[in-house]
Amino acid sequence: MTVNLEVADGVGTIRLDRPPMNALDIATQDRLRELAEEVTRRDDVRAVVVWGGEKVFAAGADIKEMQVMDHAAMVVRSKALQDAFTAVARIPKPVVAAITGYALGGGCELALCADFRIAADNAKLGQPEILLGLIPGAGGTQRLARLVGPSKAKDLIFTGRQVKADEALALGLVDRVVPAAEVHAQAHAWAARLASGPALALRAAKECVDAGLETDIDTGLTVERTWFAGLFATEDREIGMRSFVEEGPGKAKFR
Repeated sequence: MTVNLEVADGVGTIRLDRPPMNALDIATQDRLRELAEEVTRRDDVRAVVVWGGEKVFAAGADIKEMQVMDHAAMVVRSKALQDAFTAVARIPKPVVAAITGYALGGGCELALCADFRIAADNAKLGQPEILLGLIPGAGGTQRLARLVGPSKAKDLIFTGRQVKADEALALGLVDRVVPAAEVHAQAHAWAARLASGPALALRAAKECVDAGLETDIDTGLTVERTWFAGLFATEDREIGMRSFVEEGPGKAKFR
């Protein structure tokens, strides 16, 4: 398999494994969708790490595979491509990308699907599709602009340039930069911390933020209000409030 899933301590690690550069060919895209749907269903997975290994996250699409595709073939394939990445973005659990080495093109777009991005100090990110006479096709024009703003997104997309980890951090493209040897451990620690939290409240928080970005504030507030009231029906809310009253903040053990 070009993508594998390992589960430990409530954390599911979706690991890209297509050496040497984790090129995202059709089989890899489809496998990503399958595993995103699996971790969505599984109750024993409460947070997710997306990782490409110690050397590279993903250097982009498989250009040799794409080169032989004509317009008709890509009309058919482009929806499946986007669906694979959207499945990762819509995992209703906290997702962190652990980025080492290159995260270019589709690799950068995959990182954009996470809620949080931890990058190695040697990481390089970018959307170089323009250099092929193309544009990003797996969500890059949409998710990048929403994350860093339209002007910064256009700079990266128009030029196709790669940015090093420190610039990516300054742009808001990644959230933390750490030594390369620590990337996976820190990503797993971030996910494990949230895996012990209240699952439904975390799901609600993610859905409210993501849905709110796609709509007007009144609709977003309605989504928030509905989830806020709904969480009063959960056992986690009972546990959290009882623990707060009896023991103080931050000591609840959620089930």
